[in-house]
Amino acid sequence: MKHFFKLSFIFFSTFSSISPIFAQHEEAFVIYNAKGKKVSYKKLQKVALEKEFVFFGEHHDNPIAHWLEFELLKALYTKHGLNLQVGFEMFEQDQQDILNFYLEGKMDAKKFEDSCRLWPNYKTDYKPLLDFAKENKINCTATNVPRKYASLLFKKGRTALDTISSNEKSFMVPLNFKIDSTLSQYAVLKEMEQHMGGKNMLEAQALKDATMAHFILLNKKSNGIFYHINGAYHSDFYQGILWYILQSKPDATIATISTVTQDSIYSLEKEHVGKADFILCVPESMTRTH
Repeated sequence: MKHFFKLSFIFFSTFSSISPIFAQHEEAFVIYNAKGKKVSYKKLQKVALEKEFVFFGEHHDNPIAHWLEFELLKALYTKHGLNLQVGFEMFEQDQQDILNFYLEGKMDAKKFEDSCRLWPNYKTDYKPLLDFAKENKINCTATNVPRKYASLLFKKGRTALDTISSNEKSFMVPLNFKIDSTLSQYAVLKEMEQHMGGKNMLEAQALKDATMAHFILLNKKSNGIFYHINGAYHSDFYQGILWYILQSKPDATIATISTVTQDSIYSLEKEHVGKADFILCVPESMTRTH
């Protein structure tokens, strides 16, 4: 009995001495609403499930964002089934046929990966989403403009796109698309143009945003729920893609999510307040996927 009490004392003394270490561990993320108030993932999910458009603005190398994208995809599918559609900034419109072949089982994974211009983190971050869609027969859209055309516009201006074929033009928004340079996100790019050169930086960004909005609206079913994965900059503050969506469909019901990183995640920094309906706040020290 004395031996038992001695061991118990040693155990509890040891545990007491190390428990502060466990008590001080960092959380992997905190979610805030647009006003900077902490909310649960369940709240985010509940709101997203009721909207016809859901935009998840990620940091492309952030593992927490990719994990929650996948969790939200599963929840959206559970509720909406085949009414759910998914769009990806990471796939360009001229690759839509290849994407369809893979999703329909007409092309194996190796051939698909050899045929597509894949992002370096495809296997860890986007393949799980795509394979879930493939397994469950969810319609997917490659929404982005082919990068070579965005690059052409950046280097030579919008008129340079007049020289490409009508087939090539079908991979992007009609070229008379408007740009509101007073939007705060675009105003920052305009200022960068003035300091860094590259006078078409804003137009190249707008071409991507307008193209993604164009193919989201073009492909969305009337009763469909469209879940779009994109870099946070493309949907922050309801600008970028969202501005173009709302020009065509002002009554759209939308939920937006943005990703931010901070040294401390226990209060949302002022600059991030209002970026989205929900702000996923992740420690700056979080491991990157690439």
